[in-house]
Amino acid sequence: MSGHIDVIVIGGGYAGVMAANRLTQRADVRVTVVNPRSVFVPRLRLHQLVGGTHDAVVDYTTVLADGVRLVVDSVTRIDAGERSVTLAEGGTIGYDYLVYAAGSGSGGPRVPGADEFAYPVATFEAAQRLRSVLFDTPMTAAVTVVGGGPTGIETAAELAERGRDVTLACGGVLGPYLHPKARRTARKYLAALGVSVLEGPESAVTAVTRDAVVLADGRARESLVTVWTAGFGVPDLAERSGLRTDSAGRLLTDETLTSIDDERIVAAGDSSAPSGVPFRMSAYAAGCLGAHAADTVLDRIAGNQAEPIDLSFPAMCVSFGRRAGIFQLAHKDDTAMRLYFAGFAGRKLKEFSCAASVSHLVKEARKPGSHTWPKDGRHRPRLLQSHPADTTPLG
Repeated sequence: MSGHIDVIVIGGGYAGVMAANRLTQRADVRVTVVNPRSVFVPRLRLHQLVGGTHDAVVDYTTVLADGVRLVVDSVTRIDAGERSVTLAEGGTIGYDYLVYAAGSGSGGPRVPGADEFAYPVATFEAAQRLRSVLFDTPMTAAVTVVGGGPTGIETAAELAERGRDVTLACGGVLGPYLHPKARRTARKYLAALGVSVLEGPESAVTAVTRDAVVLADGRARESLVTVWTAGFGVPDLAERSGLRTDSAGRLLTDETLTSIDDERIVAAGDSSAPSGVPFRMSAYAAGCLGAHAADTVLDRIAGNQAEPIDLSFPAMCVSFGRRAGIFQLAHKDDTAMRLYFAGFAGRKLKEFSCAASVSHLVKEARKPGSHTWPKDGRHRPRLLQSHPADTTPLG
């Protein structure tokens, strides 16, 4: 291969930016990031955007390496045969390698009325819309947050701390990832903020109307603003482009993050499914997967054998407004330990994690190849043995 090597990165989130920056280790690699927004959105801050405590944007000049070209547009199709992508605004861009880091948005099971009356919070535009709606809604109006995961907890806490009347309908247990000890602390923090927490299968929202939610047990609760945080989905770009995906639409790859259909395409972040067994969606995992995807491309360019991904999860954290947080330590197989930090320490660690998700990108932009992460090497192979999947390459 002679001359420049063109790499397109689809998506300018945590995974895409990390991959783009890391690829600049080679002077002969030209990197283009295609992203629908002109600013980087730290999604860990979207609940703060809704609550009015953060603007949730960072200029790309801060997080992207010099020399990386940013195209503000959306990709509508990947033509693997021609090695090109089609842009929504017209035209195509060719590539030698492609990093698929399309990210995620709102998803999960929908119920009657949710599309019309519920407000998601998984994207920058959705969070902006919800913030505008809340601005025009009296502070005394009943607000229901649907979903008991980190996004639901943080959104409910942020709004309650601002003085809102908030109900959190978990549809199951509060904070499923948390250790039972940490979960008890979470309930205490939410109660102190005045959040009414509904748990158990009977708390699942089965319908949404203009001014109420209907629960699985048949009860209707007043809700003038309903916030939907239950579940995430991924773009259908890979599927529409004829690439094989899992049932959720994530691009199927091997353990090097290479598409099982085309060795010139690698995937990272929420929209990837290595061996059909995706990692937990998180900014932390997205950054690590983005770095590894770039390493796979660089190995291919150099004629080296790409290595399988090795990634362990040291912790998960959740904030309860601006005054408290829980930093849940985890085993290397991504299960919660009994040990966790709460209160002021938990809040500080949560804030450090949010800031680090951006500072890691900045560091990689300035010193490509510098990002590292905890590895394990044991639990992932065991997990794959217990979850066999058909990821055999075509041909």
